[in-house]
Amino acid sequence: MQVTTVRNKPKPFAWSYSKLKNFETCPKRHWHVDVARDIKEPEGEALLWGNAVHKALAERVENDKPLPKSMVQFESWATRVLTGGGNILVEQKLAINKEFGPESWFSDSAWFRGIGDVIKIVGPVALIMDYKTGKIIEDGSQLALMAACVFAHHPEVRKVRSEFIWLKHDASSRADFTREGMAQVWRGLWPRIETLEHAHETTSFPAKPGPLCKRWCPVNVCPHHGE
Repeated sequence: MQVTTVRNKPKPFAWSYSKLKNFETCPKRHWHVDVARDIKEPEGEALLWGNAVHKALAERVENDKPLPKSMVQFESWATRVLTGGGNILVEQKLAINKEFGPESWFSDSAWFRGIGDVIKIVGPVALIMDYKTGKIIEDGSQLALMAACVFAHHPEVRKVRSEFIWLKHDASSRADFTREGMAQVWRGLWPRIETLEHAHETTSFPAKPGPLCKRWCPVNVCPHHGE
């Protein structure tokens, strides 16, 4: 009797902004939490609050549902989105392939995935709003990546304003992008992406000790845990 061995085809490399940041913070943590998924990120109060705020704002913008009393201070941001015309999209899951073209979220060809909290399109211009409930930490690469997704899925868009909305501080920060300028953005990101892809290809995820080791890292199998 002939025996046929069937080998599982490895998944193609795919990434997101959060996976890139987790990898750069600590490759070993990224492996356990994002890749092997044998260790789960604990859901602390800050994460639960953030999820609740995102859900409430999505309901407010998409379904005109009033914000809970504990979140009425965020009403001005919802009003800003709803004022004026345009096509408003909420909690959009957008994926692109390695050629920077549009891709469906669950496609095997999806190379990068990102979620837009609010995307408002008015003719050739789009506004992206990313709600943040924690402290202000600027990272323009996240804004650029969501702009790339919008350009891919909405060919009519020529300019994107991408904003972090710092809800706790009632403030925002922004970056503006043009379709023609995205090539330069990708050139700046490419070394970081290649480093992440090489780690996946070689399964090389060494521990990187840092300030999160002592209190905030769930990877208790790491030699630096608790240090």
